[in-house]
Amino acid sequence: MVDEGLRTDDLDYELPEHLIATEPAQPRDAARLMVIRRSSAAIEHRHVRDLPEYLRQGDALVFNNTAVAAARLVGRRAGTGGRVEGLFLREEGGGADGIGWRVMLKAGGRLRLGDRIELPDARGRPTAISMELTQVHEAGEWSVTLRGIDSTQRALEMIGRTPLPPYILKARGQREADDRLDRAWYQTVYADLSHQQSVAAPTAGLHFTPDLLAKLDAAGVRRISLRLDVGAGTFKPITAARVDEHRMHAERFEVREGAVRDLREALAAHDRAGATLTGPRIIAVGSTALRTLETIAQTLPKPAEIYGRMSGMTDLLIAPPYEFKVADGLLTNFHLPRTTLLALVAAMIGLGRLKDVYGMAIERGYRFYSYGDAMLILP
Repeated sequence: MVDEGLRTDDLDYELPEHLIATEPAQPRDAARLMVIRRSSAAIEHRHVRDLPEYLRQGDALVFNNTAVAAARLVGRRAGTGGRVEGLFLREEGGGADGIGWRVMLKAGGRLRLGDRIELPDARGRPTAISMELTQVHEAGEWSVTLRGIDSTQRALEMIGRTPLPPYILKARGQREADDRLDRAWYQTVYADLSHQQSVAAPTAGLHFTPDLLAKLDAAGVRRISLRLDVGAGTFKPITAARVDEHRMHAERFEVREGAVRDLREALAAHDRAGATLTGPRIIAVGSTALRTLETIAQTLPKPAEIYGRMSGMTDLLIAPPYEFKVADGLLTNFHLPRTTLLALVAAMIGLGRLKDVYGMAIERGYRFYSYGDAMLILP
């Protein structure tokens, strides 16, 4: 349930441009961490590497192990040489004529059916790969026929670039980073690289290092991995006047059998403990992991009912006064204004407190958005 009184304007704020992070902290777990407790007004300012101090044996961290595809496209119109930028969304079949793709495209001039876009490789060198525009859809999406190569995976490896959010590219200005760096930066260290289907990273997970994961394991913190393939709608601003009027995008998720078993055990321990202030807690690493957990809970609220592999689509919108069924806490980044990501955080800590902590983060110079700093919300 979404409060009909929650206006999109309530999720707005002004951010100085210099606080938009254009590259991650080095090492990743050196990012700053604002620690908030839902049961207390106290706030602490630490670093992500300090996370083991705030977790205890038996706590479960739930990760989204999706991998980011090299889905950003930069091409030129055949004949005119006009620049065209885009984002690969998914494969739509194909045949002898080529591979069918669904893409988002934008260009300096109007795009038309039949236009052919030449696609250089990630370093700007010419290739034999091109795509022809075959059908236009809403929201800047097109169906295209890809020619010159017989595999989507090989095509993206050759011509694809890291699908960084536009605000990072804009904040960098004329400073073009080596895409090989971004391919490493914009991927979690635990990503399942056999399934590269996301067009945006689960950014809370970007803060983890192998050393930090090892310390969490040593502390007896349970790690549970699921997958939600992050779509282009993740960062889409809410354009409706009220949050409940927003059309939420749908994303595919999968929870493998071993993870379902681990989650069932974590939920059973959670239920036995009762009060989460003293018992084991379930903490989502990022909004995508949290939405997947809560989607499962909508259908299967009892631990004993969760069996086998689970998969499906979720378009769950979490906003005040949502009551969380599974997640006790959240590790998350500082998000764009007027987005469902911000509404989700408001559901967990309250709208008034959200505004206060974001104001504090700006005042203290926290770095914002995908490559920025983090917030840990505990019960």
